[in-house]
Amino acid sequence: MPHTNAPSETALAALWRDAGLPATPLAWASLPGQGQVLPSSFDVATAAQAGIGAAALAAAWLWHWRTGQAQQVRVDRAQATVECSGAFSIDGHAPDLWDKLSGLYACGSAAGQPGWVRVHANFAHHRDTALQVLGLPPGPDTDRAAVTQALQGWTATDYEQAVADAGGVVAAARSFADWDAHPQARVLASQPVLAITPIAGGDAPPHPWAALSTPPNGDAQPLTGLRVLDLTRILAGPVAGRCLAAHGADVLLVNGPHLTNIAAIADTSRGKLSTQIDLRTEAGRAALQGLASQAHVFLQGYRPGALAGHGFSPEALAQRHPGIVVASLSAYGDSGPWAGRRGFDSLVQTATGFNLAEAAAAGSTTPRAQPVQILDYTAGHLLAFGIQAALWRQATQGGSWQVRVTLAGVANWLRAMGQDASGLAARAPDAEVWMDDSDSGFGQGGPGRLRALRHAAWLSATPPRWRRPSMPPGSHPAAWP
Repeated sequence: MPHTNAPSETALAALWRDAGLPATPLAWASLPGQGQVLPSSFDVATAAQAGIGAAALAAAWLWHWRTGQAQQVRVDRAQATVECSGAFSIDGHAPDLWDKLSGLYACGSAAGQPGWVRVHANFAHHRDTALQVLGLPPGPDTDRAAVTQALQGWTATDYEQAVADAGGVVAAARSFADWDAHPQARVLASQPVLAITPIAGGDAPPHPWAALSTPPNGDAQPLTGLRVLDLTRILAGPVAGRCLAAHGADVLLVNGPHLTNIAAIADTSRGKLSTQIDLRTEAGRAALQGLASQAHVFLQGYRPGALAGHGFSPEALAQRHPGIVVASLSAYGDSGPWAGRRGFDSLVQTATGFNLAEAAAAGSTTPRAQPVQILDYTAGHLLAFGIQAALWRQATQGGSWQVRVTLAGVANWLRAMGQDASGLAARAPDAEVWMDDSDSGFGQGGPGRLRALRHAAWLSATPPRWRRPSMPPGSHPAAWP
């Protein structure tokens, strides 16, 4: 790997090897840059650079496989890290991405066990569940002071469990030692950050890919002709779909008409078609089955088991559509006492020890979050990498394949890279140098201009690009182009 940052080179090579891909393409990769990019004692920059690099190199490998043409791949360390900030604006307005009640709270003083808990209130139903467990009025009018006061009578872990029992989600702040002693941590300790496994009963012959014309004789990209169903909403999954779209895939984002979305959908929908299907209805389930019958990839971020009742488990999909790749994202995995538990990046950071460890590195006792949602963005790019590796396996070996990534597994991966307090002195670079403007359907009442970060990967023959503007859910029919 020429002109490469050593930690990122090591991480990329390990990901590549574990995915079972040929070693030759590793020589095509350049990962320039050094040191920490954003203030953190954890190696956020290596996680970002290696994750984006793996997905980009996989695209270059598939391009070579389809055309016989090798190309160079370059991922700048600073740009990759800043891409994980997800910075964007619509018509010059940058939306507030956090609800006023979201964040860390001191708790437990009146219970004799002072601690900390993180509340995630970006969705109204999660906010209201967290408030109702505290005996506070649901809705947007309850303020942080009331939440802080009510939490004094709760220990962090008791409140975490009570909210989970009520169908909501918060996270108690644990130390690394406390997390390591947790039964779910012991389950995850033996699992890889990226799992690519055959689906039982999904026997299928290799499905050949169409040959491609190389530029300048054609307009093809590495994933031209690939059809991806994207049933995800919260950052990591949408980032995976956006990454695949940047390399030429036809990505169809499927939302439910009753489901809420976060503001970042304007950014993560770049390059995608966007439709709505109600899986609560027989017609909706039939429509999704019809789309899946023509899809190469089924990408979903529902809690483990949530789609199985609708007929969309990996096994059911593979039986109906042999050769499909099913990619799944979850917070804590599909086995262990927390299997199926809801979770978001900020909550997983808190539960798995990062907030307290970052605080300790800064000489503080107040929990401190990572400077970006690094678990989400890294998980998204690892999913995109794993999907491409699974597609190559299908095309060369046959079978149907499952790709799995968990936010807690990414946290383990990041933690294993080590901790250095000097990284807290890093100063964030100016993101404006990596911003581009494009059309979008997310303006006030209609079309608008999206200003967002370019993809940090550069490929010499097929530079990533988004062919379609980001559009709101339901902008397109439930059909492949």
